[in-house]
Amino acid sequence: MGKIAIGVNMEYVRHEDKNFEWGAAKAKELGYEYVEPMVHWGRELLSEAGYFHSVSMWDDPYRIRRTLEKHGIKASALSAHCPLCKPDASTDYLKQAVRFAAEVGAPVVCTDEGPKQPWTTQDEDFAYMKYVLKEASFLAEVRNVKIGIEPHQQYTVKPELYDKIIALAGSGAVGANFDTGNSYLAGQDPYIWLEKIKTKLVHLHAKDISIQQSDAERGAVTGTPVGCACGDGVIDWAKVIAIVKPLPQDIVFSVECGTVEQAARSIEHLRKLI
Repeated sequence: MGKIAIGVNMEYVRHEDKNFEWGAAKAKELGYEYVEPMVHWGRELLSEAGYFHSVSMWDDPYRIRRTLEKHGIKASALSAHCPLCKPDASTDYLKQAVRFAAEVGAPVVCTDEGPKQPWTTQDEDFAYMKYVLKEASFLAEVRNVKIGIEPHQQYTVKPELYDKIIALAGSGAVGANFDTGNSYLAGQDPYIWLEKIKTKLVHLHAKDISIQQSDAERGAVTGTPVGCACGDGVIDWAKVIAIVKPLPQDIVFSVECGTVEQAARSIEHLRKLI
């Protein structure tokens, strides 16, 4: 039987206007074992000025590694979302994210298919995604890094297509980064779906959805950036934990919420259940 650990996606400090180092220190203070750093390519003003938590993959990955070691926490994954349906944008990006993750010590790279081009067919999009995932999986396999596909856009929020995308590369390095909130908002039953794909699970986005957001958006959207505090919304966390707990692999529940205060309440709620 594997272990369930609790982490936090760095989006929880987005509105604090602070850098990665500040967010990692705050996560440790709140009691988290793991964080999920967000990375990007190139340079952009807010991160360079220290007002945003995302880290450029042009930086030394040991910037993240040393910060984690300083605070005694680990990386559960890298948030390295790129549009798999657009190979011109995602092929080199995802391959670099895999290399970066290996040096950081992050066992998973999270991504999704991204918004598609309006002029491509589904068959064309699947060919593009296969190319990107195949290329990235070659790097992931030899570095012991998993690529976690997240339900988030037009294809991945449909269980039968989600399975097909995970299988495209024919590689054990590609698995599921299941998102409880996105799957729920897309109109799916997250518990039935999680039960179905649990053997492919490599990481879990612990995203709760408020009753207000559920009433306004369920069935009309394919996802949302962050949720409310775990325990404040519609997701039955005891049921999610019961599905994951018997698995042989270790899984981190990476909380996706919008504020430090929500992150504090999320870990308090999940700790009691786990």
